[in-house]
Amino acid sequence: MAIVVITGTGTEVGKTVATAAVAAASLAQGLSVAVLKPAQTGVADGEPGDAAEVTRLAGAVTAVELARYPDPLAPATAAARAGLPSVGPTDIAEAAAKLSAVHDVVLVEGAGGLLVRYDEAGSTLADAAELMHAGVLLVAPAGLGTLNATTLTAEALRARKITLLGLIIGSWPGDPELAERCNVGDLPVAASAPLLGALPARAGGLEPEAFRAAAPDWLAPQLGGSWDAEAFTRVYGPATPTAGTTR
Repeated sequence: MAIVVITGTGTEVGKTVATAAVAAASLAQGLSVAVLKPAQTGVADGEPGDAAEVTRLAGAVTAVELARYPDPLAPATAAARAGLPSVGPTDIAEAAAKLSAVHDVVLVEGAGGLLVRYDEAGSTLADAAELMHAGVLLVAPAGLGTLNATTLTAEALRARKITLLGLIIGSWPGDPELAERCNVGDLPVAASAPLLGALPARAGGLEPEAFRAAAPDWLAPQLGGSWDAEAFTRVYGPATPTAGTTR
């Protein structure tokens, strides 16, 4: 069935919460969902990782973690420092295929950005996406700096002929500033891909029941939600400057 890779423009951009939102919206449609975290870094044995957080927020998903490394570093570096085996693209693709055989949707959440190294050969999440023939959802921040990182990620995907399904804004502020408002329109242009959702700031802090009920409101119909990109842009996009003013 469908395998979707969820990556970000970098770290701490809202990938895990976005993964949970997509999972919750899929579950609300009656679909079975698996979440695969190929490499969890920065979390000690016995502590909940990203896959566990997705389960907490979204509900009844099958959560699988292939490897765990204690240092909060790129997977290849973290594996080497821990003296543990790394995870390569073949490992990821094989695990995703097994999950796909018994689930309607498989969400593969990466670590950091698209081209972070996973093993000593320099393999990345992009290599795994190629093997899986999977489309990619890109989670991006709303503010300054996001356009460059979004453009670079989109160009890397196009160079590898990997489909960028769309963008999700990982944290939309309650009181957006001008840069954030402008980026509502600029992000889809930078990525040459549609905007498919915007998660409110601190969405991950909601109680699980409230998160699951609200998640479809944050995502476009392509992801099982009811969010309207055009309506969102009309409300939050930049106001047209008046004569004699600049922005």
